[in-house]
Order: sequence, then C-alpha cells, then structure tokens
Amino acid sequence: MSRLSLDNVTVTLGDRKVLDRVSLNMEGGEFVGLLGPNGAGKSTLLRTITQEIPYEGRITLDGKPLADLGAEGRARSLAYLPQIRDIAWPVSVTEIVALGRLPHCRPFAKMTMADGAIVADAMERMDITALAHRRATELSGGEMARVLMARVLAQETPIIIADEPAAGLDPAHQIALVETFAAIAKSGRTVIASLHELPLAARWCQRIILISQGKIVADGPASKVVTTENLSCVYGVEAMLMEDAQGLIVAPIRLTPRTS
Repeated sequence: MSRLSLDNVTVTLGDRKVLDRVSLNMEGGEFVGLLGPNGAGKSTLLRTITQEIPYEGRITLDGKPLADLGAEGRARSLAYLPQIRDIAWPVSVTEIVALGRLPHCRPFAKMTMADGAIVADAMERMDITALAHRRATELSGGEMARVLMARVLAQETPIIIADEPAAGLDPAHQIALVETFAAIAKSGRTVIASLHELPLAARWCQRIILISQGKIVADGPASKVVTTENLSCVYGVEAMLMEDAQGLIVAPIRLTPRTS
C-alpha cells in the first residue's frame, strides 16, 4: 500500500492563496472524497499532487518527494482524470483506453495479452465494451467521460486521482463509478476524487475532506464531516440527513436563509 503525504502545501496564483498550508496523509485502501464549493481549491489541490502547479511545501509518496520520481515514475504511480475532458483524435475507444498501458510498456512495444485483458476489464467496468470500435470523437459527453475513466483504470496505478469524475454521468453510471472506486480501495489502492454529488460522496467514500477558501474545514468519515452545520457554513444550503444500514443519505433542500 502506498502513502501519499502533503505537508504545509501552499499555492499562490497572482496575489491570491488558492491553497493555504494544507497537510494531509492518505493511505492505501482509502476512497477519499474531496468536497467543497466552486472555487474552494479542490482542482488546484489535485493538480498540485500531480505536479502540474508550482507549490510551496512538501508532497511525498512513501516518504520520497513526488517531484523526484520524474514524469515516467509518476505515470506508474498516479493516474489522473482531469476536470476538462476532450478527445481530439478520431481513433477507436479501445485505442484511447489502451493509452493507459503506455507507462508499463517498453517504447514502441506492442501490448501483451495481459495488457489487453486489463484494457478489456477497464472497459467492462465503465460499461463501454459495446463502444469498442466507435470513434472517440463521435461519443456523447457522458460516453466520453466513461472512456477517459476507463483509460485511468487501465493504467493500474497505486493511486487514482479524479477531478469531478461523476459529472455528466447518468445516475446508474454514477453509482457504478463509485462502486468501482470503492472496490479499488478495498483492494489496497488509493482513490482521491473531487465530487459535487454530496449523496454519492456521503454514502460511498470512506473518508471526506471538506475544503473551503483553500483550507481544510473538516476531515473524517461522512457522519462527522457531512453535517447540517458544515453544509450550511460551507455550501450555504440546508439539507436533510438520514441513515440506513448502508450509510448516510443526504438531500440538499434549500438555500440557508441569509441573516440581515
């Protein structure tokens, strides 16, 4: 199992601190949901972990600075689904998903049978097997999102980082996605996903990190983090919270009344 650590990570863009002294430890076997309103710093945090944005502080993987791994080492350690998704090449869905195997292949080498099986499994998990021969440029937004998520799964890294992976998916595929993430975490790997879907996060994530204005507001299990007080303070909404045998049920119902 891998351990990802952030120590006093700060990101400044222009004259604004987008992340302010964020410190976290994330262990193998965790499905972590990153919650917060628009502009809270969620995407910046994920892009900082993937070394796309300059930062102050320290980020390590198993005690070693992540920056020292180099692009090739990071590609074998972290798989990343960005928030902005686009496929410009008119190639098949299978070819797009197979790109996830590149970090594990020798230059110019063909995929092995084992690679092909991993690609097929990733496509099945994301319910895109029937799209295998379709051109990626002909897909709907939701189909494209599932194809790019399958590419991430095919990369088979110890850590998966996904920025709003449920956006654009219908309810059935949203649930299938978080079920897949939970199963991956159960196998000992780490999944870190920013989510706006509070009901999904509260029910499926083992751990919730709530961010507002670049700072961590709360960190822990959903029952401790997704509270009426936190939702009102951070999101400005009132919500109904219930529990059943499978976990927390969250239903935002109205805006928090403004005090004069």
